[in-house]
Amino acid sequence: MTARLDKQMLARTANLVAAPVAPATPRACTDRGFELPTALYVATIGSYLAFLAIMAVGFQSRDMLLPMVIFTVYIAMLFGVPTLWARMQPETATPPLTLRAFWDHGIHTYTGHNRAGAAATQVLLLPVMVLLWGIAVVVIAATV
Repeated sequence: MTARLDKQMLARTANLVAAPVAPATPRACTDRGFELPTALYVATIGSYLAFLAIMAVGFQSRDMLLPMVIFTVYIAMLFGVPTLWARMQPETATPPLTLRAFWDHGIHTYTGHNRAGAAATQVLLLPVMVLLWGIAVVVIAATV
């Protein structure tokens, strides 16, 4: 059940604390990467661009030219902006893992340690499924 609270009662029961003091210099975010190898990002963007190429070849039409260009620019921005963000100054505190270190040691996440295969599966599952879906749609359209 709700009850109306007046300012005097709130003042009596409130636990007032001093406002936090802001640091003299603002903190800069220096951990802007996910420590994943660059090869996983390249495979992801490659899968999306391959999907667009399959769609463009499978459904050739002058009307599809502008949407395909827009999709390609969007995917380039989707991966380009975080790439620029990760390369900002100051330098990123944790550089991406090398592919060898990734396969040898896996990666630590918020929920615990993941082996390389599990982490790569999590990262590449959606892009590869989208690519396979595109292949299936073009094959179905070509046979019907």
